[in-house]
Amino acid sequence: MWRKFCGFLLKALGWTADSGPAPEAKCLILGVPHTSIWDFVISYLYYTSVGGKAYVMIKKEFFVGPLGWLLRKLGGLPVDRKNASSLVLSVIHEMNSSERLHLAIAPEGTRKPVKRWKTGFHTIAKETGVPVYLGYFDWGTKHVGRGEKVELTDDAKADMKRIQEIYEGMHLTGKFPKDYITH
Repeated sequence: MWRKFCGFLLKALGWTADSGPAPEAKCLILGVPHTSIWDFVISYLYYTSVGGKAYVMIKKEFFVGPLGWLLRKLGGLPVDRKNASSLVLSVIHEMNSSERLHLAIAPEGTRKPVKRWKTGFHTIAKETGVPVYLGYFDWGTKHVGRGEKVELTDDAKADMKRIQEIYEGMHLTGKFPKDYITH
């Protein structure tokens, strides 16, 4: 019932889902371009409507009172963003100890425009052996999807360059276009 309701809302907002959930029990799904809190809403509606359950990292400061309960129910994982290395280690632990975990990550690391993306997802994927998908939400065409699976090498810098080039070739538009820098 909830799945159908999310699909209805997604369509009512004018969005089209381009793909289903990842077939693997565990994976990372990048979310690009990340320019608005509304990216979470669209992503949640999309992934739920196609039968998936995705989790996202959210600043631990938001997990207070009823909002904390709601965020957990929607797949929020509280994280301390102040220490990047402990954040990555805690996600690796969570990934290794879970039977099923589709984790959505915004490699930009923020909704503000950035030239250099965070490589924590690369470390997580290499340490846990999970695949990485190039998820997207295009506010220009209102299409959202899991995207293609990308094979990672041991060269994070080269992989990041290749991933950013793939995204650039997709000609995506963020909700706030000025906040998405293509490379």
